[in-house]
Amino acid sequence: MRYLPLTPADRTEMLRVIGAESIDALFDDVPEAARLSGTIEGLPDHATELSVERHMTALARQNTVAGEVPFFLGAGAYRHHVPASVDHLIQRGEFLTAYTPYQPEIAQGTLQMLFEFQTQVARLLGTDVANASMYDGSTACWEAIGMARRITRRGKAILSSGLHPHYVSVAKTMAKYTGDVLETGTPTLSADTDLDALIAAIDDDTSCVVVQYPDILGRIADLQPLADACHAKKALLIAVVTEPVAMGALKSPGEMDADIVVGEGQSLGVGLQFGGPYVGLFGCKDKYVRQMPGRLCGETVDADGRRGFVLTLSTREQHIRREKATSNICTNSGLCALAFSIHMTLLGEAGLRRLAGLNHAGACHAADRLAQVPGVRLVTPRFFNEFTLDLGQEARPVVRALADRGVLAGVSLGRLYPGEDSLANGLVVAVTETTTPEDVEALATALEEVLA
Repeated sequence: MRYLPLTPADRTEMLRVIGAESIDALFDDVPEAARLSGTIEGLPDHATELSVERHMTALARQNTVAGEVPFFLGAGAYRHHVPASVDHLIQRGEFLTAYTPYQPEIAQGTLQMLFEFQTQVARLLGTDVANASMYDGSTACWEAIGMARRITRRGKAILSSGLHPHYVSVAKTMAKYTGDVLETGTPTLSADTDLDALIAAIDDDTSCVVVQYPDILGRIADLQPLADACHAKKALLIAVVTEPVAMGALKSPGEMDADIVVGEGQSLGVGLQFGGPYVGLFGCKDKYVRQMPGRLCGETVDADGRRGFVLTLSTREQHIRREKATSNICTNSGLCALAFSIHMTLLGEAGLRRLAGLNHAGACHAADRLAQVPGVRLVTPRFFNEFTLDLGQEARPVVRALADRGVLAGVSLGRLYPGEDSLANGLVVAVTETTTPEDVEALATALEEVLA
């Protein structure tokens, strides 16, 4: 049983002080449909530990395990091979924490790891500087929008229709409390991105343009013209990378003059884990570093001239900045950042490029084979390791039918964009180094059967 030190009288007094009628009033911002009423169906009110273990194990067996079937899911979370040494090293006693210590200079090993993580992320994204990580890609995306507002003193952000809808949703949730105006749209099942439309929409009130690279359909675009258009109007370009392995093959957003580059680092060192915990990447140009959220580790020398590491920049609300802090994100995904850094170190630049090559080659093979299935059209002729198919019929029931055949075929756009009939036939397929030719053939064969 948990130890609950507060008495009913304590709770009543706390509610009185903050002006809330009940504890339920603290959750008014949570939509009614998302709240749980009553107990969880299927679980008893109380049970022995052994009974709970058996019950939860039985529930877990109903899941389809990613590593046991042909697996093509992506759309922001990717199945890559994580070397066993990553898990071994992050479980060492000096590292097994998700948090940077409050007296950080004592933990020199942790700070050095974060310093090296920052260096790896900055090189990967093509930015001058990177912070010590954030919660995940979606919150990093929102923090970039908030950072652009502080820099430009403008409150309108233009979000590409190719930006992951979950990232858009997070931004909309946060914008309700900041007053930012977000202009958004939905993609079309075509090979063309919306860069021309984004350029045309930039005006003197625009703080930033946010674009995903590659985008939610897997499309790749040259960001330089968009960056030039943003800078002509004194706006910032924010690029979002949800698949960092792609940076082993593609020109980085920073090289195309993006001002802020954020991303999801899950692909390197971090398993799928049912959607989290993950690790957010955040880099920017050096001139904007003091507006960057989160923490920044730096290298210095101590009184004896020895190399050491410190928290160089930490403009968070728990320190002296208080309400003037750049962000209320007051931690970093330390353990996941360590896993990312170990995996990157094991790969090295040559290994990352080879890994990227394997991903792209496998995706090309899969796209060619699946495009041969009658009724299927390849929407994205240029891609990295993820592409979109038009199945000629609604994709969601097809995905379910394929799952019944033991093939996890991909992410249907109808799931990502409910109610958008123009996208209902779209299926986003991801291929990584873990995908075998036999997996591709199993998907193609099952797809032929279901679509027949």
